[in-house]
Amino acid sequence: MTDYTLTRSSRKTIGLYVRNGAVEVRAPLKVPKADIDRFIRSKREWIEKTLAKSVANAEKRESFTLDYGDAVTYLGEEYPIAARPGDRAGFDGSVFYMPPELALWQIKDACVQIYRLLAKRVLTAKTLEFAKQMGVTPLAVKINGANTRWGSCSAKRSINFSWRLIMAGGDVVDYVVVHELAHITEMNHSPRFWEIVAGVLPDYKARQTRLKELQARLNAEDWE
Repeated sequence: MTDYTLTRSSRKTIGLYVRNGAVEVRAPLKVPKADIDRFIRSKREWIEKTLAKSVANAEKRESFTLDYGDAVTYLGEEYPIAARPGDRAGFDGSVFYMPPELALWQIKDACVQIYRLLAKRVLTAKTLEFAKQMGVTPLAVKINGANTRWGSCSAKRSINFSWRLIMAGGDVVDYVVVHELAHITEMNHSPRFWEIVAGVLPDYKARQTRLKELQARLNAEDWE
């Protein structure tokens, strides 16, 4: 029998999750333990495959490094990391440049700082562009370090984006921007919300798929 941790709540269905090499089950308060065990056995093949993938991703994350000559992704395109005399780091349209002789962890930190600057500039511009098209007015556009959420919209109309979004292709970035702006009108994921999104981006579902592909890749990369 697969080992798992069990959390009970007022939920109506059994939920199964694999995170960091461990299996977690969330179940309704009154579901018998025997029913939960039977459910786990029925999902054995999926659990084994997902656990193996989780372990492989964890190993990749532990070995993830960046060095001069490696490539990093910006708006869906790959660009090399290059050493350049001086003490500045940035992106010139062709390379991510930074001072020479940095340690591996310093190279990664420099890339993150470049990403943050690019994200602030690009995502702010895209947000204002789509806001005008959609007839909404965000209070502010902020960049954060979230690794589980691409974006969010507060009740006060403040839009927040993870800097990691800047790695996605431009069409995927547009989807996340439109998604968050749509929340200014609809603070939920109701049919009306998706109508707003589809009105701007009719192919938003295909863009969602590409966003999930990026998330899967980043799950195996340690950007902390």
